[in-house]
Amino acid sequence: MRLRIDLAYDGGDFHGWAAQPGLRTVQGELEAALATVLRLSSVEPVETRGPLTVCAGRTDTGVHARGQVAHLDVDEDAVRAAAGRYDGDPVAVIGRRLNGVLPTDLRVRRVAAAPPGFDARFSPVWRRYAYRVCDEVPDPLTRGHVLAWPRALDDTAMDRASAGLVGLRDFAAFCKQREGATTVRTLLELGWVRDGGLITGTVRADAFCHHMVRSLVGALLAVGEGRRAASWPAEVLGAGIRDGAVTVVPPHGLTLEEVGYPDDADLAARADQARAKRVVT
Repeated sequence: MRLRIDLAYDGGDFHGWAAQPGLRTVQGELEAALATVLRLSSVEPVETRGPLTVCAGRTDTGVHARGQVAHLDVDEDAVRAAAGRYDGDPVAVIGRRLNGVLPTDLRVRRVAAAPPGFDARFSPVWRRYAYRVCDEVPDPLTRGHVLAWPRALDDTAMDRASAGLVGLRDFAAFCKQREGATTVRTLLELGWVRDGGLITGTVRADAFCHHMVRSLVGALLAVGEGRRAASWPAEVLGAGIRDGAVTVVPPHGLTLEEVGYPDDADLAARADQARAKRVVT
């Protein structure tokens, strides 16, 4: 059976999502806990067996998540054995038992039997991130997930500049290229809201390429402090090549907030669509 796992984590002490030998990662901690709870004693090290879990978005070192989603394929007998004498749904108890062995900076919010066709990586129709910046005296209690900015920012100008980036575009100018991977994405939403000294950027797209959100934010911060015109980010996007003037902002201001999936009947079709290479027409 396939399990859907919803989880949240403080990325400050993790070397990103993906398991890496000798490094503390979200996937590494989660899979170690799964092996304990589901009594998968014969599981080999990740270097030789490959990953057990697949996630919706492979967050980088220092990036946080409130709404990460992963899936795991496991024998039903292992789930029933892990639940023990629990009288209800044996899947429901797995999350509580995982939280009993996981570190406190990684929490499982829910475990459920995934519907047919569900794929944590390929089934989403969108992922939503938030990037938080403070341009006043920062609250020391939020320093781990809010970027302290030393100069005043014009969030209205940032919002105006963001509008020119929304839509189906080739984001090569804002992505770290990976061989054979497309940089075409549909940016569904990009905007900024101020609450006192805290400015929150919401970025929602069907998918993201490497460093895309942090590069977009870097360009928009240049607009916000008046170093660039509001038209500049769209001009960089149109050029189609990496621009050395675009700063990749620090990871700790970024949080994966939510992943959106279609109705159960459309999960498999969406996964097939997502696997197809996208182009700008």
